[in-house]
Amino acid sequence: MEDASNFSKRPKKDNKKIIIAGILAAIILITGITYLFVLFNGGNADNGGKITDTDAASTGADTDNALPGGEQGASNPDGITSDSTSSEETAADITVPIVEVAPVDDKEDPQSEQTQGVEVDVSKISVADKNAEVITYGIDVAKWQGVIDWKQVKASGVDFAMVRVGYRTQVDGEIYEDPYAKYNLQQAKANGIKIGVYFFSTAITEKEAREEAKWVSGYIAPYPITYPVAYNCEGFSDPDNRQNGLSSSTRTDIAIAFLDYVEGQGYTPMFYAAKNELEQNAQWDTDRLSSKYKIWVAQYPIEPYTSSSKSTYTGEHGMWQFTSKGEVKGIDKAVDINIAYFGYDKTAEAKDDTPQEQVSADPAALINFIEVNETVTAKEVTNLRTVPSTSDPDTIAEVLKNGDTAKRIGIGDNGWSKVTYKGKTLYAVSSYLTTDLTAKAPTPTPTQAPAGSSFKKVDEQVTAKEQTNLRSEPNSQSADTVVGVLKYGDVATRTGISDNGWSRVEYDGETLYAVSSYLTTDLNYKEKNTPTEDNPEAGITFTDVNENVTAKDVTNLRKVPSSASPDTIVTALHNGEVAVRTGVGNNGWSRVEYNGQILYAISSYLETTGN
Repeated sequence: MEDASNFSKRPKKDNKKIIIAGILAAIILITGITYLFVLFNGGNADNGGKITDTDAASTGADTDNALPGGEQGASNPDGITSDSTSSEETAADITVPIVEVAPVDDKEDPQSEQTQGVEVDVSKISVADKNAEVITYGIDVAKWQGVIDWKQVKASGVDFAMVRVGYRTQVDGEIYEDPYAKYNLQQAKANGIKIGVYFFSTAITEKEAREEAKWVSGYIAPYPITYPVAYNCEGFSDPDNRQNGLSSSTRTDIAIAFLDYVEGQGYTPMFYAAKNELEQNAQWDTDRLSSKYKIWVAQYPIEPYTSSSKSTYTGEHGMWQFTSKGEVKGIDKAVDINIAYFGYDKTAEAKDDTPQEQVSADPAALINFIEVNETVTAKEVTNLRTVPSTSDPDTIAEVLKNGDTAKRIGIGDNGWSKVTYKGKTLYAVSSYLTTDLTAKAPTPTPTQAPAGSSFKKVDEQVTAKEQTNLRSEPNSQSADTVVGVLKYGDVATRTGISDNGWSRVEYDGETLYAVSSYLTTDLNYKEKNTPTEDNPEAGITFTDVNENVTAKDVTNLRKVPSSASPDTIVTALHNGEVAVRTGVGNNGWSRVEYNGQILYAISSYLETTGN
């Protein structure tokens, strides 16, 4: 090791060389650093390699202001990330669930089939009332309306249809497709009726709501959705509902998540609720909802609809559902009728032009048939049809006369019976059948009017007591003579009555014939036969049965077969508790004996038991 003291004794010449070499090395080092700095800053030599405030912004260090793909956010100088970017990122994380078609008798379906409001024939309001302002008339439909004849619906004057496409179940939260949604969408489109849709939600988080909205948006993409896509949420206070306990603010946030998503997909969002839920922000944050979306309010007046009728809901709304007891030709059951204070001149284009497989609907699928095994005959004469509907005369397969027998294997809750006859399964109106095989027709079975027979001249208006065929001849021997069907509420002018059981009528500009006993001159026949506690079965035909039943879950037992008033509820029947069913009505109700009382329950909420 060298002695350090020797350094102080080196010559001065050597010291000078060392100093010069050090200076040169320092110059080289500084030059290299400067060159590298300029190189890495994009050759910005104008600033002499100095980092300025402007350079800091231009380097992309402000990453919140950077757009996807590495582009700088010059168009967004405030550095605020847009909602659309956030929505795209959120949408990418949403998983579309695997959704099955719901069974028609799904007990988990959260939506109710019960009807309220006044009876309204849409064909009588949809023409004269469109003059003063932009008003369009529509219906909303789901599986409960059964197989709809959309051609007749169009002819009745309906402008639009809100079709339920699906729902989330109220307990386990599974999403299901309405079993008739595709049929309704396809047939409404084919017959020139503009379409909107709604989804019945029980979502408990915003994520679930966006999941619903994403499924709905994909499901409806192949269809021309012109009217809004609506969010429907009811029954959230029911003890068994998964939404029970959510605050109105939380439920509103959930609804907004759904509505914002469908709006982002190019559809018009709309929110549905009852008047009492919307007023004063009672059950929803109505102020927030109405400031952003169309409101569809349900409010049922007790007076018949006229052109001057208005909803008593004073909040802003674009659509009013004013009854669930609407009558529309082509629909056998009651239907909701709506007034929209807006309309569209053109039909929207589908967002996905992929051809869709055409579907058909099973007209018997939605009927709750009680199994029986008994022999029946016609009280007079009745048609046996391939489907339980009178909409199409081509469905008549056979004619059953008094004295002919068929085997009845089911009694439906819609007034139809399922029978086997000549090896075929067919359908007949229950009230036209009897198990009393010795019963004779009260009037001679109508036959071809004999030559020279005459009709007694009359001039009076008539309607059907329920429904009856109109024929080109006074003859029930052939199905080919059936021209149309007259239902209760439809009015024909009777011009003659024969002595062999037929009436001659003028209807839709044609001279036709109907069985006299199926007609009445009392145009308010059913209204005068409205069930009361004193006469609970007025206007209803009950088919006698004798069997034990229980509730599928729980159902009310009432004094009258109607849910119009809560005051008629006597008690509730729970699953496992047994009542004796003694009759099945043609209005969807059953007569039962329970605890020594004769009471009534909705047939579809009951099931037979062996106990």
